[in-house]
Formats: sequence, C-alpha cells, structure tokens
Amino acid sequence: MNSLLLHPVLPFAVAALLVPWVGVMGRRLLSLAAPVLAIISLALLPDGATYTLEAIGHDWVLLRADGLAVIFATAFILFALMAGAFAWQDTDRGPKAMGLVLAGAGTGVVLAGDLLTLFFFWEWLTVASLFLIWFGNTERSWGAGFRYLIFHLAGAMVMLSGILMMVAEGITAFEPLPTGTAASWLVLAGMATNAAIPPLHAWLSDSYPEASIYGTVYLAAFTTKSAVYALSRGFPGYELLMWLGVIMALFGVFYAVMENNLRRLLSYHIISQVGYMVTGIGIGTELSLNGSSAHAFANVFHKGLLMMTASAVIYATGRNKLSDLGQLAKPLKWTLLLMMVGALSISGAPFFVGFVSKSMIVSAAAYTERAPVELLLLIVSMGTFLSVALKMVWFTFIGVDRGARVYRPVHPSMYVGMGLAAFACMITGVVPGMALYPVLPFDVVYNPFTAHHFVEVLQLMLGTALGFWLTRIYLVGKAKETLDTDYLYRRPLTWLIFGAGDLLSATGQKVKAANGRAIAAGWAAFQEYRVKSEGRTLAFQATVVVVALAVLAFLVVG
Repeated sequence: MNSLLLHPVLPFAVAALLVPWVGVMGRRLLSLAAPVLAIISLALLPDGATYTLEAIGHDWVLLRADGLAVIFATAFILFALMAGAFAWQDTDRGPKAMGLVLAGAGTGVVLAGDLLTLFFFWEWLTVASLFLIWFGNTERSWGAGFRYLIFHLAGAMVMLSGILMMVAEGITAFEPLPTGTAASWLVLAGMATNAAIPPLHAWLSDSYPEASIYGTVYLAAFTTKSAVYALSRGFPGYELLMWLGVIMALFGVFYAVMENNLRRLLSYHIISQVGYMVTGIGIGTELSLNGSSAHAFANVFHKGLLMMTASAVIYATGRNKLSDLGQLAKPLKWTLLLMMVGALSISGAPFFVGFVSKSMIVSAAAYTERAPVELLLLIVSMGTFLSVALKMVWFTFIGVDRGARVYRPVHPSMYVGMGLAAFACMITGVVPGMALYPVLPFDVVYNPFTAHHFVEVLQLMLGTALGFWLTRIYLVGKAKETLDTDYLYRRPLTWLIFGAGDLLSATGQKVKAANGRAIAAGWAAFQEYRVKSEGRTLAFQATVVVVALAVLAFLVVG
C-alpha cells in the first residue's frame, strides 16, 4: 500500500475539514475517530517507512517513520484521543477543528523528513495554537493571542531564513545539522522559541492560561514537545543545549513555586520539564537522548492530565486561583485523585512514569561526570514536588475554605479523558520495559528500580514535604500576577501601539480639519463663481434679446 495513504496526518486533516459541515454529534465523533484512525495508520506503517513527493524543484519528504519520530507521533495521537474525550462537551466548530489541526500539525512535524516540510507543519502548529487561544473569547485571550503571534512570527522568520540558507547550500534533509554557522544559529533560535527556552518563553505562560479550559488541554501537549523533537533530531549532543536546559528547568520551577493561577503555574512547569528534555539532548548520549524522548512522551500525558484536572476544577467552581480555592476534596474527590496521579508522575514518584524518564536524564548526567547538572536537576525535582504535588493540591483541595463551591459537577466525559491519561502515567511507570522502552529510539539497558534510586527519591520527597509543612503559610497563593520577562516588552509595546494610535488619530484629525477647510473654501469659491456666472449669463441673455428685437424691428420697418 502507498505509504502516503497511511500517513497519520490524513485522518486529522480530513476530520478538521468535515467539522464545519456536520452537527454536534458528528463533531464529537470526528474528534475521537481521527486519532483512532491515525494510531491505526501509524501501526500499519512499515519500520522506516518514507514517502517523498517531488514538486516545485524540491523533494518533499512528507513521511519518515523512524524510531525517534514514532515515539513522539504515538504520544501525540494517543493524547489527541484523550483530549477529544475530555472536550466532548465543547461543541463549537472552531475549537473542534483547531484541536484536530493542532494534533495533525504536531504529528506532521515529527514525521517530516526534510527541512521545508518540517517548516510547513511547524507553521500550522502556530496557526492552530493561535486560534485556540483566541477561542478563549475574552479580552485577555485576544491580547495574549496577538503577543503569541508576534513571538512566533519572529521565530518563524528567523527559522525560515536559516532553513533557506541551508537549502541553498544543498542541505535539505532533516538530520543532525551542522553547528557554528549563521544558518544553524538561525534555525536553533527558531526552534528555541517554540521550545520556550528563556528568555524566549514568556509567550507560553502568557497565552496558555487564557485559552478555554478545553483549548488549554490541547495546547499543553504539542508545540513545546514538537520543538523538543526538532532539537533532538537537529542538534543532539550540542552542549550549549545542556546548560540552556538546566536554566529552563530552574527558571520554570522557580516561577511555579510563586504562581497563584492554576493554569499559569502548570504552564511554568511545561517550561521546567522541557528543560529536562533539552538538558538530555545537550548531553547527547544514547541514555540521555532516550531519557529526553521518554520524558517528552511522559510529559504529554502527565502534563496533559494536570491541565485536565485544573480545567475540571475551573469548570466546576468558576475559579482559577489558589487564593480563591480550598476545601474541595470532598465534592471533587475523583478530580483530586487524578490530579495526584499527574502530580506524582511529574514529580518522579516511584511507580509513576516520571520515576523512569527523569532518572534516565539525571543518570546520564552522572555517568558523564556532570555533577553540577545532576545536582541542579535534583533540586528542580524538589521544586516540582513542592509546587505541584504539595502546594497546588493543598491549596486547591485541603487548605482554608475561601468560599469556593462546586456549581456544576465535572462531566463524565472529562473523567474519561483524565482516566485514560492517568492510566498512561501509571502503566508506563510500572512496566516501562513493556509500555515505554520498546518505542524509544535506542536500545535500552536501564533499570530505574534500584534501592539507591528509591531511597534518593523518597528522601527528596520527605524532606520537601517537611519543608512545605513548616512554610506552608508563606506559600499560600497571593491574589496578584507574577511579573516575568514579558514585562520588559509588553509595556513598551503597549506604549508604542497606543502612541502610534494617538499619532495617527491626531494626524487624521489635522488632515480632516485641513480637508474641511479646503472643501469649505472650494465651495465658497464655487458659489461666488456661480453668482458671477449667473450675472454674466443674464447680461448676455438681455443683450441677445435686445439685439434680436433690433434686428426684428429693422426687418419690419425696412
């Protein structure tokens, strides 16, 4: 069979095109049918399947299903199914279509075999994400969407410039790219923007919390992990990425500890966890690259699960800040349980997927004698456990009653999506040799279930829990927004836009006044001319009449 017919992007593309033309139930079913057909297509593809199309003088490698691509594609497609179940209640055409486009674009990115095909799907990620943010339908979501667009247009221009420079040099295949050239720096900068590497990160924490509760769930999975794939493919072993990843991990967890908004807190954790992945890419060994792929796979599910549970809390209570929540454990007990699964997974607790994936990266740092990297990643793990498993869960479900009430129950379809994600987090953590290792890009010889690892993780968690208990009154959420690096450009940009608007308005008023004066003067001149013309006309007519009468008299008399 033609490999193109089995391309996993096709079901998403067809479903997205059909969504505007079918009814509510049709839209719901399409959001589930597309990922089911896509995962079947991916399973039927032969190992290493490729499809190349020659057009406009370029060989477009639309499909390359090797080990690295398949693990990311598998995670994206499975999560699209979970997100579709969670968003069953969302029946609007636009969000349904854009969710499918986003999942298809992410899958297209990781299956692209050449740089231009990569960029094509890369930009569809931006378009779909932008509309999902705007579908939040608030003043804040519109502003966040425009700032998102500015960031990603700039990143796209830089990345495309680098790609075109490489294509001009005969480099078209998306394989490990040469480093140290102007073109590679441009491509790296574009990828770093989508990966949210500081200081190119603020678009994420700014925009994701402003989407709808369903849109946020889709957004959490695809864009940054697609960038992780691109960095893994294009720049493995590039040591600069190791240190950038460590900075990401520390930066994200630092802001998450301070954050009050549920979804903004989790957005900072996307940055932090992607930092782990970028660190593994920079280390560049088979173990670290396996660890980055495994952690990206894991993060799709545990971060998606946490976004689902946070969205379920917002759906039920109408509140999204820790300072407005508390005492919800009883009415939202199942949501609490599922949130704990996600929190323990992202924290690397034993028998959850993070226990496997994070330890592969930390172990790779230890094996390559990078003790500072190992230590800093362990500190990040403590911050993750503190901010998600302790702070977020405590102040949402257990802490002081701040008047939050459940005004509508969490819909059963939401529990289906959350339950599937929770199952993925647990099965890959309990039996990684069956559920995770077979899809990693390199052969795996790694056992996370050692006494040393168990003791190390439990010590870190117990110490962090004790610290939280002693300082919990200082960690309570504050009803304010945390300033990030976006403050450095948002206010000047606002001044620039409003200043330009005022200047244009003033110029317009002056032009309008000048035009008014010109029109008035012209009209007065016309009136004067008309009066004079009328006088001249009457004199002329009188003269004609007199002459005519004289001629007539002469003829009669003569």
